[in-house]
Amino acid sequence: MRNLALSYWEHQSFFGPADVAIIGAGLVGLTSALYLKQQRPNWRVVVMERGALPSGASTKNAGFACFGSVSELIEQEKRGDLQAVVAARFEGLQRLRELLGDAALDYQPVGGYELFRHEEAALAAECREKINYFNALLAPVVGHGRTFRDASEEAGRFAFGGVGTLLKNEHEGSLDTGRMMRGLLARVWAADVPVLTNCEVKAIETAAVGYSLPLANGAIIEANRVLLATNAFATELLPELSVTPGRGQVLVTEPLPDVQLPGTFHYDHGYAYFRQLPDHRVLLGGGRNLDFAAEATTASGLTPAVQAYLENLLHEVIVPGRQPRIDYRWSGVMGFGPALAPIIDWARPGVLAAVRCNGMGVALGAGTGWRAAEMLANA
Repeated sequence: MRNLALSYWEHQSFFGPADVAIIGAGLVGLTSALYLKQQRPNWRVVVMERGALPSGASTKNAGFACFGSVSELIEQEKRGDLQAVVAARFEGLQRLRELLGDAALDYQPVGGYELFRHEEAALAAECREKINYFNALLAPVVGHGRTFRDASEEAGRFAFGGVGTLLKNEHEGSLDTGRMMRGLLARVWAADVPVLTNCEVKAIETAAVGYSLPLANGAIIEANRVLLATNAFATELLPELSVTPGRGQVLVTEPLPDVQLPGTFHYDHGYAYFRQLPDHRVLLGGGRNLDFAAEATTASGLTPAVQAYLENLLHEVIVPGRQPRIDYRWSGVMGFGPALAPIIDWARPGVLAAVRCNGMGVALGAGTGWRAAEMLANA
């Protein structure tokens, strides 16, 4: 006699025992569910999400289909096998596009630019000198040796303030984050996988067969196997995982019809990023490097320091001399760790963790979901 508040129908169709219970309805959780049903169509799979929408970054990111600017790659190469990491990001983007289709994602292959202001000439020169090296390193990944190029001659078309150098990544693009998540949710429901929102899992408890997952709303779900796909929130259920949250703050301006910014744009070693949306608003985010400790939180919120940094970048560099109205502000939470590769491993027998995308969730999400599904299906 459990789940006394649930009807017979609710228990049978939503909260009944599952072959696999997936905690987290973000990009990794939903793609895992889709790939798992492709391999094990008869399995009963259920997805649980603590919020009305995914609570981390899947519905809150900037919509960058990217895998790293030159200055980012210079820093990231110091931390591990860069070619393998970029290959995983590139493959993940291809999987996402194949899964949903470019039209559903509103994917635009606009290319990505990294900006360097005049006072950053030394950094710009260092990055320019690494172009040939990274082109050769990534050639086996992208299929040719022309990923990056010096695009400084294009600076005039954007009318940026104080920008001396532009480096372009030919393989970056943009997508519509909201359409991506709506498309994934529709596909998951169509695959006969219920997505239970406002169902926060309080613990992963060992049961007679598999695991018992008590929910904050009083219900309980039993499952043979569990996939933890909560990224920045992972340590709330599995404290032993090496995952640190990192909050990203974002703002969006009023429509600016006279501004033309085709592309995605990176600045300040990738810690700041911006793009123009289809309705001509400018989206701008980042700034957690101003105070890593303060932004190492799963709490949503905005800080005066980061918002001032973003607005200053907007007024001085992106649309110099103008102060457009800010119509939207929000934050999302990402998961980071000492290694660049995500964690896709068994945390306990029957409990798989697929977390820690290091701020590259759009790029890594579908590939991480595919690997998690393979491991669950073949366990």
